[in-house]
Amino acid sequence: MVKSGVRALGIAESFRDDRSTLAGVVVRASRVVDGFGFARCTVGGMDATSAITGLYDDLDREDVQYVLLAGVALAWYNIVDLAAIAEHADRPVIAVTFESSEGLDSAIEREFEGTERERRLVAYRALPERVPLTVNEEQVFVRAVGVDDEEAARVVAAFTPEGGRPEPVRVARQAARAADAYARGIPDA
Repeated sequence: MVKSGVRALGIAESFRDDRSTLAGVVVRASRVVDGFGFARCTVGGMDATSAITGLYDDLDREDVQYVLLAGVALAWYNIVDLAAIAEHADRPVIAVTFESSEGLDSAIEREFEGTERERRLVAYRALPERVPLTVNEEQVFVRAVGVDDEEAARVVAAFTPEGGRPEPVRVARQAARAADAYARGIPDA
């Protein structure tokens, strides 16, 4: 059981061009939004991990107990190092994805060449295995560092009042889209 005052930092992204806007949203298990932060990373780069750790540092929230990420391949295969984030934040990190997949190996091999391909494949293959999880009758897939699969399932369920998207990730995605649209001077679609 996750207590209502437990806080998670949800991180999601939005991108249209060569830069991705990352939003971090602190949400209590009781669904109260408790803080926002933003960062940028390069579309097609390998700087998402450092952008996320920078966002975490900028928020300066010792009360955050979990970090929830919307995926592991942000901004066009900008592979996130979950273990590095968990070590930096000294918090468990849980990445949640929402679609079944055979994995990203073949897509990375198709889209990149040489050292850029190899860097992504090494980073991707170092990630923990995806574990399917049913939340509110919807299937999601979870990769966790710093907690076992059972605790990861409890955390995801506690932060998901309806549907399959945990509230910190859902709100972070909305915030990232709005911030990205604002930064580009176009209406949010």
